[in-house]
Amino acid sequence: MSRATSVSLPLSIRAQRAFGRVAGRLPDSVLAAVGTRTRVNRDGDRLAPEMALVGRISQYVPYYDVSRGTLENSRRRIDLSAASFGPRFEPFAVEEDLVIPGPAGPIPATRYRAKVASRGLVLFFHGGGWTVGSRASHDSLVRTLAIRTGADVLSVDYRLAPAAPFPAAADDALAAWDFAVRTAPQWGLDPHRIVVAGDSAGGNLATVISQQVRDREVTPRLQVLIYPVVDLSTKRPSYHEFASGYYLDARSMDFYTDSYVPDHSLRTDPRASPMLADSLAGLAPTYIVVAGFDPLRDEGIEYARRLEEAGNDVVLDRAGTLIHGFANLTLISPGARVAVDRIGEAIADSLA
Repeated sequence: MSRATSVSLPLSIRAQRAFGRVAGRLPDSVLAAVGTRTRVNRDGDRLAPEMALVGRISQYVPYYDVSRGTLENSRRRIDLSAASFGPRFEPFAVEEDLVIPGPAGPIPATRYRAKVASRGLVLFFHGGGWTVGSRASHDSLVRTLAIRTGADVLSVDYRLAPAAPFPAAADDALAAWDFAVRTAPQWGLDPHRIVVAGDSAGGNLATVISQQVRDREVTPRLQVLIYPVVDLSTKRPSYHEFASGYYLDARSMDFYTDSYVPDHSLRTDPRASPMLADSLAGLAPTYIVVAGFDPLRDEGIEYARRLEEAGNDVVLDRAGTLIHGFANLTLISPGARVAVDRIGEAIADSLA
């Protein structure tokens, strides 16, 4: 059993985790007073007080802005910060570090299994704008999903931009799918019971896989897209409505997009912008979650509509009070915990 993805928390992060626990117990009235005035989006959703606090803090903490400073420092700080806002867990039955053969070399991954008889496999891709994020940053979320779903979760560290721009991440994601299908029987799992999932950029990769393998014998049981990026070719109104002050801002999205797909002519490629595929028919059933205060909200809603119009089974979950990144904020946010529980239930139901 290997624990290579565990994180040793320095004093500053332990202090941040302590803040997270305290913030999670504060009444809404106190959070609202400390955070900001009540915000309402154009759909009439009211921003949860703890989400307002996170959004306000993110404007003043330098390492939350990946467009400033060194990228390596941003990656490290984001990994450690994420570790401070998720729950702690007892050791799992399986915590196995693996190496997936990739088109440009080994792809690190970790398989998790809670202390249950597994009912399937979730192939998970972390968010971070294809530029930051890792198995470490999403360790708590992945463990939560393993417990909630009763399935194995295979978390993948695909290549990151700008060193490895598009289509590197998409190519690695497909290699990870092939590995999961090929290896599932060795883990005692049915390859026809694999769910692809991811948040933000990871949601992009999950649905790109679903499109690429739709005509194969083995296809995903379900695609779970958590506030996904699905169209890099244009900016919808939510980009302007939530341009700043909600953790993910327009400037960061520009940085991520420029890092991942610097060649503007490639941004309409369906492997970068899956919304723009010639056909969206014949895809796996979809569970798509959008946050109410997120620059990516509108494209997620539109993608759900287009998938449904193409004849696919789609569930659109509108987490109206939350911000981008809420799945990593379950320690401090009751609303985030409920939303992640719904995601887990959707996966469990698909594998039942």
